[in-house]
Amino acid sequence: MGDFLDKNYWDERYLQHQTGWDIGYVSPPLKQFFDTLTDKHLRILIPGGGNSYEAAYLLEQGFDNVTVVDISEVVCQRLVDDYQKKGLQVVCADFFEHSGVYDLIVEQTFFCAISPSLRSKYVQKMMELLSEDGLLAGLLFNRAFEGGPPFGGNVAEYQALFDKAGFKVTFDLAPASIPPRAGSEVFFIAKR
Repeated sequence: MGDFLDKNYWDERYLQHQTGWDIGYVSPPLKQFFDTLTDKHLRILIPGGGNSYEAAYLLEQGFDNVTVVDISEVVCQRLVDDYQKKGLQVVCADFFEHSGVYDLIVEQTFFCAISPSLRSKYVQKMMELLSEDGLLAGLLFNRAFEGGPPFGGNVAEYQALFDKAGFKVTFDLAPASIPPRAGSEVFFIAKR
């Protein structure tokens, strides 16, 4: 499978425009969720944020504490150039080495990009980064893929993974997905 946390792998994907996961705008289920948030001072983290349309949308809506962590120097430089003056905090690093405390962590195509062997480490790291009342929310694929990334999975697997880490998690099996992903992704909210 290879180590998909390797920065050179992701730099090359961005340089070669091999970014099939990138829909070019904020994901509709995430936009709907963001529109329900009223506290504009939430400490928000988007791991593996890529081109970060979600971060851009949050900034446009007046959120003032948004951080993106990505391992790709190529994408981090783009984010710095495009959004740092608008208040986006950009951290170019391995997510698993990141530290901080966040009220909301947004999952958007990061979980499916890491090796399934890292999923337990992922949920443990989320628990570590979230504030006492913090939420982890976003989208997960509810289907299998050949090879990867992306790496798929299903709700039963995710439920067991989050339960084991001490999260209470709810799943929406019918989010307002883009047509190509309709029926193949779930929106989830996990609470400590």
